[in-house]
Amino acid sequence: MASKARITAIGTYIPEKILTNEDLEQLVETNDEWIVQRTGIQKRHIAAEEEFTSHLCIRAVERLRDTYNVSLDDVDLILVATTTPDYAFPSVACQIQQHYEMASTGALDLNATCAGFTYALHLANGLITSGLNRKVLVVAGESMSKVTDYTDRNTCILFGDGAGAVLVEFDPGEPGFEAAVMGTQGSGGIHVYRSGLAETMNGIPLDGNGKIVQNGREVFKWAVRTVSAGIEQLLQLADVSQEQIDWFVPHSANLRMIESICEKSNIPLAKTLQSVQLMGNTSSASIPLALQAGIDADQLKTGDRLLIYGFGGGLTHAGLIVRWDVPAI
Repeated sequence: MASKARITAIGTYIPEKILTNEDLEQLVETNDEWIVQRTGIQKRHIAAEEEFTSHLCIRAVERLRDTYNVSLDDVDLILVATTTPDYAFPSVACQIQQHYEMASTGALDLNATCAGFTYALHLANGLITSGLNRKVLVVAGESMSKVTDYTDRNTCILFGDGAGAVLVEFDPGEPGFEAAVMGTQGSGGIHVYRSGLAETMNGIPLDGNGKIVQNGREVFKWAVRTVSAGIEQLLQLADVSQEQIDWFVPHSANLRMIESICEKSNIPLAKTLQSVQLMGNTSSASIPLALQAGIDADQLKTGDRLLIYGFGGGLTHAGLIVRWDVPAI
């Protein structure tokens, strides 16, 4: 079924507080050279003590509304991708609905970890194309600093906080969504997790006390292999060549991981938008933050064809080829 949806507006927000590599040197045994060499990350933004995911998301939606002068009154579904909601429930989507007093809208949080934004876009397109919805607000927001162990030198250097929001609207014209792939490798869930009610996974005792635990080497290998294969599948599904893709926008997990994916997929790094160097790994928010960075740098243009790919804990992954229909402001 041909897509009947397109992305029409975007807004992002990052907290004011900055955590530099030099700051991390005061917390754990590390240094700027070591961090940059392994991750490419120079700094990350950190939410204030009483600033949570809902606050970041609300600010991102506010910027979307004000920048593009759009109404939120007729939004009929709010989809929020997050792994760090303020509460187990109510959802962040419900908090956004309350803040903006949207009178008649559904509200749903989804957790596909760092693939959350691409999963939410895929759902929004499907719901609109099927006729069930006409205007979906897709938001991705994370307060990763709240669940990061700042005594673990291998994970605390990675994560930052932020949020991004896009509007996905009905449009019967040229399809805004051209192809999609998604997949799961649940057996790899033990390689990156945050413990909850259960104390074991597949019979293996869990660590972390509610903080992120990650086997970076295993996640790195899985991501490079899986995303590279997914990119090839996406191009085949859309019947387009790599040269017809204007921008590759992967989840900004680690600059070295992005470089490896680009090398394996023969994608020039110069055609890649990322947010990891100045914002760290912001999980589901990293792709909209990278899109905004592309706009701010006057790189991303209306009409560009994007290959967007999210991947992360679960292990989950989802990729999309979309047309960027957001008007220039």
